Amino acid sequence: MFQDKIYTYYHQHARSFPWRETTDPYCILVSEFMLQQTQTERVTGKYEEFVACFPSFASLARANLHSVLKAWQGLGYNRRALSLKETAGRVMQDHRGRLPEGLDGLVMLPGIGRSTAGAILAFAYNIPVAFIETNIRRVYIHFFFPERERVGDREILPLVEETMDRDNPRDWYYALMDYGAMLRAKLPNPNRKSAYYTRQAPFEGSIRQIRGKILKMLLSQGPLQEAELVSELSGEPSRARTILCEMEREGFIRISGSLISIR
Repeated sequence: MFQDKIYTYYHQHARSFPWRETTDPYCILVSEFMLQQTQTERVTGKYEEFVACFPSFASLARANLHSVLKAWQGLGYNRRALSLKETAGRVMQDHRGRLPEGLDGLVMLPGIGRSTAGAILAFAYNIPVAFIETNIRRVYIHFFFPERERVGDREILPLVEETMDRDNPRDWYYALMDYGAMLRAKLPNPNRKSAYYTRQAPFEGSIRQIRGKILKMLLSQGPLQEAELVSELSGEPSRARTILCEMEREGFIRISGSLISIR
């Protein structure tokens, strides 16, 4: 039986992570934001540091962006830090400091899609909601679509719903994720059969790299003149200025004349 196989492996090889030791909705939210597009090994230390700096929705909501981005450094995809802070503010302002306990309420918050919302409901509230993330997808493709290519999540989601442990979705999803991590380590990645599989674009020279350099310089050195900042970046000055304008629109930085600073 599928469930038995997954649970047998999990009971023998369960991974240990600090966010699995809590059901605090705030801590679960932080971990889920961090785990988006980032491997668990990189998240572990940063998660504990971040929660120590900002232990609650209230503390994160009132923190300045500089300190939040500073605590986030090393995880990349800094939009997640911005969205996490915005979500904390919305929780305090619109929900009296309590994270919504329903799918519809969660997906209205910045940076939370259906998968993240489902994970929060399962891990914080033990609510059985079907969702898919990369390790879960890997398990279902491996067991149910061994000879298929281009498998879509619309085909997988009904199987997740049908096979779920509705009495204990929290442990069930942890078990699925651990089994999926084992598959990745031991077998050719089944996720290559997913309809959504793409190779990640090179990081070197990418817009993401330049954005990261900009934030790193501003966080370590404080406000800088635009000419000074642009001269330190690889690529054409016009490209750097375009990126700076985008980052200002998104709420990361403030441009006051020629002076650039964290917002």
